[in-house]
Amino acid sequence: MNTKPIITILMLMLLTSATSRAARSNGIAAKAKTLEVTFNYNRQNGPGSNQYAVWIEDEQGRVVKTLFVTSFTTKGRPRPGEAIRRGYTFRPTCVPSWVKAVKAEERTDAELDAYTGATPQSGTQTFTWDLTDQAGKRVKKGNYTLRIEATLINDRIVTYTGLVRVGSKPSDVPLTQSLAGNDTSHDTMITDVKASLK
Repeated sequence: MNTKPIITILMLMLLTSATSRAARSNGIAAKAKTLEVTFNYNRQNGPGSNQYAVWIEDEQGRVVKTLFVTSFTTKGRPRPGEAIRRGYTFRPTCVPSWVKAVKAEERTDAELDAYTGATPQSGTQTFTWDLTDQAGKRVKKGNYTLRIEATLINDRIVTYTGLVRVGSKPSDVPLTQSLAGNDTSHDTMITDVKASLK
């Protein structure tokens, strides 16, 4: 029996394994393929609340992709005898940073529908960015900003921002929180916000 082919295969396997270990020890690792955003959402009672948006901007502050926005923001809540109006038009405190950034007034209903979703029930919410733009084209390597904005109650708004380095290794994305408005009664609407490149 000729054992040379078996020995050759074993040697190649050992060499490949050693090369892979050496690459990992030298800091060469697979690049992250997605950004995952999670937070705990506690649905609140009363009007002027429960609205939020999650989106990505490039270094120039242009919206690359909206991952989610609540339906009231873009569709309103039609009532009998009233014309349908987008929620942000009659409630200006409805995620105003997202409305301005995405230039909502210039977007068609179909465009907004692409990332609009019903306000969810309480529980953990997860959003994933596949590192593509709104048209589905993969973005270039570089720095991007994750933005989360939530209208807690009337003009009480919380925002989270984080620097996302596309082309880097998997890692957690540190987030900065900012609050505006004085009514703290709905501050538990969004908690435990986390983001990580995977």
